[in-house]
Amino acid sequence: MLRTITQLFPLWAVLFSVCAYVFPATFVSLKSQIVPLLTIIMLAMGLTLRPKDFLNVVANNKAIGIGLVLQFSVMPLAALLISVLLGFDPMLTIGMVLVGSVAGGTSSNVMCYLAKGDVALSITMTSISTLLGVALTPLLVELLAGQSVDVPALSMLMSLVKIVLVPVGVGLLLNVFLHSVTEKLEPILPLVSMVAIVLIIAIVVALNAEQLTTIGPIVAVAVILHNSIGLAAGYAICRALGFHESICRTVAFEVGLQNSGLATALAMKFFTPASAVAGTIFSIWHNLSGSLLAGYWAKRPLDHRAGATSSESASDTQ
Repeated sequence: MLRTITQLFPLWAVLFSVCAYVFPATFVSLKSQIVPLLTIIMLAMGLTLRPKDFLNVVANNKAIGIGLVLQFSVMPLAALLISVLLGFDPMLTIGMVLVGSVAGGTSSNVMCYLAKGDVALSITMTSISTLLGVALTPLLVELLAGQSVDVPALSMLMSLVKIVLVPVGVGLLLNVFLHSVTEKLEPILPLVSMVAIVLIIAIVVALNAEQLTTIGPIVAVAVILHNSIGLAAGYAICRALGFHESICRTVAFEVGLQNSGLATALAMKFFTPASAVAGTIFSIWHNLSGSLLAGYWAKRPLDHRAGATSSESASDTQ
């Protein structure tokens, strides 16, 4: 039952977005809860991690390295290029760059599982990109959007430490030392994360209700292009380099599915509600596109003719 509710995440996101758009006053008062809600999501992620998850770096270091390079190069640069091509103003541009500069989203782990990817590799990549993002996200935003907007890089770095690093670390430690307790909580953690993300989306929609009619459609176009570039680049480049099909699918999701909840929270905290529109729409769209792609791949067998470079094939079969 819980799994079914969680799998319907895109539906809940759309429904709550519509409610927030029609009745914005209901959610506007919750503006101050965006950061606490994101902290809950990060804590929930940490509670699912154990130190052994990071040992996958040794067996899949090349795949992880390529995935991380794509994550923090293709996505932020594509976000900036799309913003320039579509003529976005500084606030919309910084919203797109924020989405492109954050770490991979935790939903990638679920999509990877459904698509017969390498789940352990997915968890490792999400974890490492989340930790790296603490330093790289403010740096990338400063480099790419700092020319048009005053980016508080140091403040953003400190916020990421508090919002991401601390709760993930606390969750991991709790899972190590109180595993008998966290193991019982694990089945409800995806639901907790989903509820928190849906509420964040609804709050941002409510805060932007008047603007969404005018800027929503063009930002949606930008988000769809951005997400598609990430998914395609992650898959195609790994395929071209000869990685196993399961790894290609995994990297595609890790690159294409962003932690848009974090981008939204940072936009609201440091910039304007308008800069959070991209993260809001991305939160809805990447779960829809990810679900569709995962469903397509789930029906297709893994192509075992594709070779894996070095040791990447050691743990790729699900």
